[in-house]
Amino acid sequence: MTKLSIREIEVRLSSITDERDPFLRELGMDGRKGVAELLRKWNKAKLDEGKMKAKFFEMTAFEMRAREQGFKWIAGTDEAGRGPLAGPVAAAAVILPEDFFLPGLDDSKKLLPKKREEYEQIIKRDAIAFSTCLVGAEEIDELNIYQASIKAMKAAIAGLSPLPDYVLADAVKLDLPFPSEAIIKGDAKSISIAAASILAKNERDRFMKKIAQQYPVYGFEKNMGYGTREHMEAIKKYGITPYHRKSFAPVKMADDTWNLPEN
Repeated sequence: MTKLSIREIEVRLSSITDERDPFLRELGMDGRKGVAELLRKWNKAKLDEGKMKAKFFEMTAFEMRAREQGFKWIAGTDEAGRGPLAGPVAAAAVILPEDFFLPGLDDSKKLLPKKREEYEQIIKRDAIAFSTCLVGAEEIDELNIYQASIKAMKAAIAGLSPLPDYVLADAVKLDLPFPSEAIIKGDAKSISIAAASILAKNERDRFMKKIAQQYPVYGFEKNMGYGTREHMEAIKKYGITPYHRKSFAPVKMADDTWNLPEN
């Protein structure tokens, strides 16, 4: 019987999910190095998949406990963009169904942009409700970044329909008309908070890419408003924009003549 080519084996392996599949045993007896490498990759992918599933179920603990206490609409909320020198702070709130399943879901900072976009579509498709909110630089300067973040999270929660009866928040204790719980590093411990972190991050990134078209010299589409070397040099050369946070030290120290670049 003619042996399958390496490419044919690769294609067939891509459809195998059961570790007991007899084809895997056949490959184990194939002496070709290419086959051994394909088998190694398949086993590693299976192991990684198992780890992601285990991690996902660990991250449902807070939601499960809230449901056991009788709560139904459990929302997760998180913010993105506290540290940048420019742009808004963003927040999102998400209510996921009890049977939601997305292995690999994690803190948005741990995911590549392409994966965040993929997960965002799944979250928005499957969520019972989701909401986002942006609080701009002017309000950040008026309130301070901590209070602006809280305002954004509260607004995102208020935008949910149905409203939640329990809220899980990332590290921040929120004064709400219903029970809430602050979880340190919650975006890596709760699937609801992790989902919110992804929506908040993507929403803010889209905003920064949009204003980058208006103010191209600052590189907002790449630095997302953070104080990179190129961004700081642009501030020194061109001044600041209406989207810069004037209460933040590096911006506050810059020339505030608002010497804006031509669009």
